[in-house]
Amino acid sequence: MRILIIGASRGIGLDTTRQALEAGHRVRAFARSASGITLTHPNLEKVSGDALNPRDVEAALAGVDVVIQALGVGFGDLFRPVSLFSEATRVLVAAMKAKGVKRLLCVTGFGAGDSRDSIGLLQIVPFNLVFGRAYGDKSVQEKLIKDSGLDWTIARPGVLTNGAATGRYKVLTKPSQWRNGIIARADVADFLVRQIEDRTLVGQAPVLVN
Repeated sequence: MRILIIGASRGIGLDTTRQALEAGHRVRAFARSASGITLTHPNLEKVSGDALNPRDVEAALAGVDVVIQALGVGFGDLFRPVSLFSEATRVLVAAMKAKGVKRLLCVTGFGAGDSRDSIGLLQIVPFNLVFGRAYGDKSVQEKLIKDSGLDWTIARPGVLTNGAATGRYKVLTKPSQWRNGIIARADVADFLVRQIEDRTLVGQAPVLVN
């Protein structure tokens, strides 16, 4: 399949780009700094663009089967108002509808949307102090996706770590199971690549932890 990965230059987006190529997909890696991606592969197309620019996003959707949205913000941005996630998602949903692309995979995090109710009492205060602005916006992002009419799956990883994929992570689909934990970015990427052709979790927002 032809996959558009938005936010492909670092973190989960970069890991997903690498693993999607290894799985045999054709990948269009979209980011403002796409030209700086050091990966090379005959099935990799690097596209520089702004996720907030409708023209850039619509152009990147040409011929695409599946979209993976893996945006992130820097640590310093957590202490300022955050709107990137919701604004980029508004642009993306409108563009996908205009182009007739239906399948959307998106990374938010444990604590976004209704998973916030599963944060423990000892964690909720520091979570709100550090991540509250970003996750408030991610909750708006999730609602936009859920109301979009697209064939969506939302991945909500716990605390992200670096390192190789383990393949031993848990996919918690029931609210009664949801909990915080750690997970490697490479394992989140593994989950996303598996969802490209697996439609079992369409319309679901599982929590991912080791």
